[in-house]
Amino acid sequence: MRCASRTTPLGAFTLAEAGGAIVRVWLPGETPRQGRDAATPLLEQAFRELEEFLAGIRRRFTVPLAPSGTPFQRAVWRAIDAIPYAQTATYAELAARIGRPTAARAVAAACGRNPVAVFTPCHRVVAADGLGGFRGGLALKQALLALERKAQDKIEDTHH
Repeated sequence: MRCASRTTPLGAFTLAEAGGAIVRVWLPGETPRQGRDAATPLLEQAFRELEEFLAGIRRRFTVPLAPSGTPFQRAVWRAIDAIPYAQTATYAELAARIGRPTAARAVAAACGRNPVAVFTPCHRVVAADGLGGFRGGLALKQALLALERKAQDKIEDTHH
């Protein structure tokens, strides 16, 4: 596994690559597991896309992702990937989308175990009565949602 870290306006992110895909994202405030420091072309591309996303320019990531998880977790993460930019879905809505309507708590747990947070935008998943949790903390979740709304508002303003 090769890792690299960068400081962004939201804090330091560390990304890990293995087998030609991004396999782990450590969010600001998390302590990265040690890997071999490397500035590989894939890590450089991933950081470029992350910086564009945080600047409100990029809506979707194109770097290959290979998160490790159970079949249920991977189904949840695929459903998360389908949530449109600047929109949210509840844990219960995601549970229904994957055909497990009574599994909202399990969906929430799968969100918390998403190893490629931000790239698979689990910050867009919220509780029915509020924000819910986020591995990177609620302040980071709020900041990510706010930057998406702000970027979306700019696009909508230019189309009116």
